[in-house]
Amino acid sequence: MPSIVASREFREEQDSMGVVRVPAEAYYGSQTQRAAENFAGSGIKPPTAFLHALALVKRCAAQTNAVLGILETRLADAIVASADEVLTGAFDDQFVVDLFQTGSGTSTNMNMNEVLASRANEILTGQRGGRSPVHPNDHVNMGQSSNDAIPTALHVAAARHIDQALRPALDHLRASLAQKSIAFNHVRKIGRTHLQDAVPMTLGQAFSGFVRQIDLAIERMDAVMPRLCELALGGTAVGSGLNAHPQFAGATIERLSNLTKIRFTEAANHFEAQGARDAVVETSGALKTVAVGLVKIANDIRWLGSGPRCGIGELRLPALQPGSSIMPGKVNPVIPEAVIQMAYQVMGNDTTITLAGQSGNFELNVTLPLLAHNLLQSLDMVAVAARLLADKCVQKLEADEKRCEQFIEQSLALVTGLVPDIGYDRAAELAKRAYDTGKTIRQVVTEARVLPEKRIDELLG
Repeated sequence: MPSIVASREFREEQDSMGVVRVPAEAYYGSQTQRAAENFAGSGIKPPTAFLHALALVKRCAAQTNAVLGILETRLADAIVASADEVLTGAFDDQFVVDLFQTGSGTSTNMNMNEVLASRANEILTGQRGGRSPVHPNDHVNMGQSSNDAIPTALHVAAARHIDQALRPALDHLRASLAQKSIAFNHVRKIGRTHLQDAVPMTLGQAFSGFVRQIDLAIERMDAVMPRLCELALGGTAVGSGLNAHPQFAGATIERLSNLTKIRFTEAANHFEAQGARDAVVETSGALKTVAVGLVKIANDIRWLGSGPRCGIGELRLPALQPGSSIMPGKVNPVIPEAVIQMAYQVMGNDTTITLAGQSGNFELNVTLPLLAHNLLQSLDMVAVAARLLADKCVQKLEADEKRCEQFIEQSLALVTGLVPDIGYDRAAELAKRAYDTGKTIRQVVTEARVLPEKRIDELLG
């Protein structure tokens, strides 16, 4: 076993490459310290949700290996206890390796293995650090490789986020939009196509379109879950399962499913599960589509609320904060603007994920930490954006019914309702006359006496 010499500030650990000085109070060991020194660049750390998912994998693996009789129960129990502590966030400061590291995520895997082993040894012996009695590779990493554990943790973290955060947030936004669709259903407004006046509709109908967008967003995220929930665990180094017990993957994945209440399955083909990250790319693509939908909704709301006197002004947005450092009284549509920016970030992340997803060279994708960072950030941003839009904007929207009605009355497109009675050409002639004279369609049609007044009122509303 490697020797550990504690000093006031550092301890020395001996590994296969020599002696490494590790902070005396650190729970991580030599491999983490080497990685921390090699990859000290961006200042970005792997996502906490990803690290906790990895700890969950290690926890379930230890239990499985104990049941299979290949790991002493007392060692497994200590690993489980240390993993439970990691899951509370108690050791978040011990994960010190930069996000941009070896593409397999091996450094983060070893960071986790060493922290869990060190804390397990402390539980068993009272001594922090070292590799006895619990060894980070032989015991914590038993039946695993970074090449299957890291993608497994990525998929678990993403699926949990969809289940616990994104899906509820989209449901919440949908409910808020549906409520406004009903509340605004009686409010007639002018429709617009090509940024030009079109025919009348209701504000509720416009919001029903938003509701359907979110319905489809939910369907898209539900649709990716079966592929995302296929886990690479059990493939070890290249997908062949070398050094893993034949029952290890199935039993461990069953434990993960029971703990998370999400139905995870073992990969149908471990070579695909480690060489490709298509499920991550697919999930990101669905997220991008959801983000595009949020931009559409947020943009329409802020345009309909533009003004308050010199814009469209059919909606009154909540006044949340002063909008200008120079113009007193100005209030801006800050929530839609924030949502749009988050959506754009998701679209950028999707481009990165697309490029990273192509990096499945032979039996391993070598951009796993980057994929984890971008996908989990996108999931978080869409969930936050959906709740923000619902709570701070949609729920507080009001319709300016008087302004909506004024626009309808002024619209030249109102003449479209007369076409079945007077024909397209006659209607176009009347629309031009209204435009040239500045009169409304109702005024021009009434003056021309092309239809009885009662019929005009029936057609124009």
